[in-house]
Amino acid sequence: MWKLVIAYLSVVWYAIFFIVGLLGWREARKRYFLRRNTPISHNATPMTDIEGVSIIRPLKGLDPNMYENLETTFTQIYPKFEIIFSVAEEDDPCLDVVQMLIDKYPQVDVKLSIGEEIVGVNPKINNMMTAFRIAKYDILWVIDSNVQVVPETLMRSVKSLTSKPGIGVVHHVPYALVSERDAAVGTQLEQAFLNTNHAKMYIALNALAIDSCVMGKSNLYRRSHIEQISSSRVPLSKQNLLPPPRGPVRGLPAVAKYAAEDAKIGQAIWHELGLSHILDVDVAANALGPMSFKAYVERRARWIRVRKADVLAATILEPLTESVLAGILFSNALSYLSGGRISAIAVFAIHWCIVLSIDLDVRYCLASTPFSSWHECFTFILAWAGRELLAFPIWLYAIFGNEINWRGVKYRMLRNGEVERSSSWSRVGSPRSSQVAGSGHSSRTATEDQAPLLRPGHSL
Repeated sequence: MWKLVIAYLSVVWYAIFFIVGLLGWREARKRYFLRRNTPISHNATPMTDIEGVSIIRPLKGLDPNMYENLETTFTQIYPKFEIIFSVAEEDDPCLDVVQMLIDKYPQVDVKLSIGEEIVGVNPKINNMMTAFRIAKYDILWVIDSNVQVVPETLMRSVKSLTSKPGIGVVHHVPYALVSERDAAVGTQLEQAFLNTNHAKMYIALNALAIDSCVMGKSNLYRRSHIEQISSSRVPLSKQNLLPPPRGPVRGLPAVAKYAAEDAKIGQAIWHELGLSHILDVDVAANALGPMSFKAYVERRARWIRVRKADVLAATILEPLTESVLAGILFSNALSYLSGGRISAIAVFAIHWCIVLSIDLDVRYCLASTPFSSWHECFTFILAWAGRELLAFPIWLYAIFGNEINWRGVKYRMLRNGEVERSSSWSRVGSPRSSQVAGSGHSSRTATEDQAPLLRPGHSL
């Protein structure tokens, strides 16, 4: 009897798995396949009424294709924006890249926020605190240093954010870019994952819109909204609105205790402010550098552990959403229910070919271009198969650990997605900011309780 129950449950689960995958595929074709044939529609909004945007790019060290990645911010087709590069250390080598771009595009309004303000354990939030404070405009576009975008991205994103009331976040699906010189084993596995299964499920979950599902590669939201969130997921109308210490910490410091600050910001905007999200038609092209097999495993394990600390039940069920385990359960269930007349091996082979075909088309929709050669296609399929086969072993390795490695620093995951540094950590609230350099701004002296020094000019 129990075998029959398991068989029927396996079939039902597979139907859910397959329908969600089909939804992601359908949305990918509808949303991204037609993107290259859809020009920007210019409405009649007067130039004086167009909202400005502060683009914040947190930087640390040198990323692959960093010059090209950052340059795409300077070339946005939008009438009113500023760029703020936030860097924790004043001797960071990324500043040389930034300086070259500032020299190349002197007409672009650029600020450099050098230093950090320690408000929690999350280094990205600490790095962005000053940039968040000095931003000229309410609309913020936070975009990672290893991401590049097409020139129309900002125009389309602002249009989506302001198209109707009730929109809190506009975000973009990550898409991996890999050059031939960086095509290590781990890099190819990561590319196959991001450009197929991850993208398909990310698109599907955002189409279902049951809950917030946001990654922080490229996000637009309003500072006035961020300043209200407390990361409690309780509607704002039911919160204690008193200021700290009698009320909760709000704004970016409220999410500084989490490893996945991007997901927490999205959840807070969704649940606390009641604002929805839009997954826009552009992609966040993520330039991947050389990644070893071990580095790939550790990277996947890190995010499994982050999810486990935040949503344990969903993480435990995660292997059932992978094509290998779902296919094994379904094929054996059909074989059992048919009394052995249907071959489980044949069913699994058909299942895997269908999933592969769907995933390859998702990759094509995001890339807007086919593979450049049969060799590239064959290599990608091998990486895809390797990624699918490795998903469950990596999950097993990750599910029994709590430690993660985050840009060379070890952290320990806690409950509710919170994180603590394994070694000693600076006192929360201690300023380490040194300066903010900008273009065309008056200078002032900062006291210990004020923002860092603001200096005119481009020099670093």
